Amino acid sequence: MRSLFAATLSVALMTTTAVAQVRQVPLPASNPFASASTLPYEAPPFDRIKDTDYLPAIKAGMAEQRAEVARIAADRAAPTFDNTIAALERSGQLLERASNAFEGVNGANTNPVLQKTEAQLAPLQSAHRDAINQDAKLFARVKSLHDRQASLGLTPEQAMVLTLTYDKMVRAGAQLPATDQQALREVNGTLSTLETNFKQRLLAAAKAGALVVDDKAKLAGLSDAEIAAAAADATARGLPGQYVLSLQNTTQQPALAQLTDRATRQALFEASWTRATKGDANDTRTTLSQIAALRAQKAKLLGFASWADYKLADQMAKTPQTAQGFLRQIASAVAVEQKREAAELQEQVKAAGGTFALKPWDWDFYSEKLRKARYDLNQDELKPYFQIDKVLTDGVFYAATQLYGITFKKRTDLPVWQPDVMVYEVFEENGRPLGLMYFDYWKRDNKNGGAWMSNFVNQSALLGTKPVIYNVGNFTKPAAGQPALITFDDVTTMFHEFGHALHGLFANQTYPSVSGTNTARDFVEFPSQFNEHWALDPKVLAHYAVDYRSGQPIPAALVEKIKRAATFNTGYSFGEALAASQLDMAWHSLPAGGAPQDADAFEAKALAASGLDVADVPPRYRSSYFLHIWGNGYSAGYYAYQWTKMLDANAYSWFEQNGGLTRANGQRFRDMILSKGHTEDYAPMFRAFYGKDPEVAPLLNDLGLNADGSRIGG
Repeated sequence: MRSLFAATLSVALMTTTAVAQVRQVPLPASNPFASASTLPYEAPPFDRIKDTDYLPAIKAGMAEQRAEVARIAADRAAPTFDNTIAALERSGQLLERASNAFEGVNGANTNPVLQKTEAQLAPLQSAHRDAINQDAKLFARVKSLHDRQASLGLTPEQAMVLTLTYDKMVRAGAQLPATDQQALREVNGTLSTLETNFKQRLLAAAKAGALVVDDKAKLAGLSDAEIAAAAADATARGLPGQYVLSLQNTTQQPALAQLTDRATRQALFEASWTRATKGDANDTRTTLSQIAALRAQKAKLLGFASWADYKLADQMAKTPQTAQGFLRQIASAVAVEQKREAAELQEQVKAAGGTFALKPWDWDFYSEKLRKARYDLNQDELKPYFQIDKVLTDGVFYAATQLYGITFKKRTDLPVWQPDVMVYEVFEENGRPLGLMYFDYWKRDNKNGGAWMSNFVNQSALLGTKPVIYNVGNFTKPAAGQPALITFDDVTTMFHEFGHALHGLFANQTYPSVSGTNTARDFVEFPSQFNEHWALDPKVLAHYAVDYRSGQPIPAALVEKIKRAATFNTGYSFGEALAASQLDMAWHSLPAGGAPQDADAFEAKALAASGLDVADVPPRYRSSYFLHIWGNGYSAGYYAYQWTKMLDANAYSWFEQNGGLTRANGQRFRDMILSKGHTEDYAPMFRAFYGKDPEVAPLLNDLGLNADGSRIGG
């Protein structure tokens, strides 16, 4: 194993070389990124983009932006907002259009060429950011404006952009001595390489870790369509006659709720749990331990006690103590519920004739049995009502129309990066074009796990651009000829990711750095989680939940079962995410100076201290496949999902008290939350909408719990 020092030295040399590598000739006009796209909304021309186009375009984009920044920094005119801050906002347009397209395709449809490009770019991008943020002449101009901000007559948005620009440069080391800046650049370069390494190892580990089954009988409990899909996956991998259950990027796997063979359930769970801890080329433990140690070192260089202190300083929570106090406040109630649920499931095992102790691979299976017994609710009974295209158009889109007046038109004339991708144009109520949306829903082995939203083009009045947004999922694609049916969890995911999309579509900012979803981690998940509520709204549900076989709407009795079961198993479903948040905070509360941790030992200690029943309910993500925190920007920030769940519960309670799904309420939410970007501080923004600071009680109420962990209504 290479030492941390050796890795740092190696990347320090790479970083020195990286600056030289971006000083290159202008990009040839034949490269599709050389000029802005001529497609509607400047959408990427995926039919013209080759895998080999990204690297030269991004390198040329970095060189171009460095030249732009050099001109800003060397301007002999006294610094003004326009010649310094607005000029920075205008810079880097080539880099942005090439990087946005690359990140979207590499995340959703990667291949060896793109992965090699990602690895080459990581140190270059790190060096590029450092070169700009630590530019002494540029910082002097920014600081001059910041110090006399009150006298500049700025608009509120301009004042926020100036403040954030100054803070970003300070947080990137602009005020550090030269020796510390060099040390910081070395750490940043190493981190960028290690984070890329983690993502690529994990993607390979997930693919290699899929469970291969050679006997169809071992798949008893799965539907014919699911078995056919598993057979098709095996054939695609060169394993005809066998079956493959691929892994999604969570601890639990969907098939665990259905598989009747306990040995198969255990094998699937263990394949998931150990995917990246096999001691092979895909093992991520050494990499993540190095990342944690280097982040602590970086925080110390910047004057913070830990990475968590550094990361939360510009979040809504502000300090790790506030975030951890919030987590503990809800963990005590959830832990009580977990023990109650585990006892109930052990009784289910006993009633079914089992003599074994409940294990994590049994939880979903027996909770599904209990759900059926208690609520007469069978997930397979629900699937025929959730045909994916209808969920999207008559559910997700319909709710958005009812709330915000926007409409959608399918486009088949725009190029996409994979044949399954769908494209829709979005219009305001008055018919004015608003933006463009791409949807890439089906699971592939070359797609990162989970679901996400991002932009190919960001909204900005300064640049004259409208949003081009994509949603990505990992739903199980049906075999050829089978209906495209999804679970209600998948339905919720579609509403969730579209909540992010709405946040981006309704962006109404002049400056791109504060536009749309460019907000704090513990605020950005608020609109997405809030949007989940409309999946079960009676008006919306009746509109999209239609049996694909008969055309009949979902029966009222079945809807009532769904509602009564809504808080079922919340100790488990909320608790696994809560444990992951606490694991994240433990890793990122480490002080600088220590040796990299033994990942397994550290994880076990952190989970034991969580106060949760992690023996029965393991965390949603184990450290070794916790992509959110090691590769996707959520370090010391996974708590944001629970924090913003509190915000969303508060906001939805306001809707319930004020008429629910109405056009007026939607417009108010759009005007006060969704269209604001980061033009205001988050706490006052939320307080203006809700009328007071956020409260935990509505969140616990959503979980069906009182503060002491007792069930609401007994």
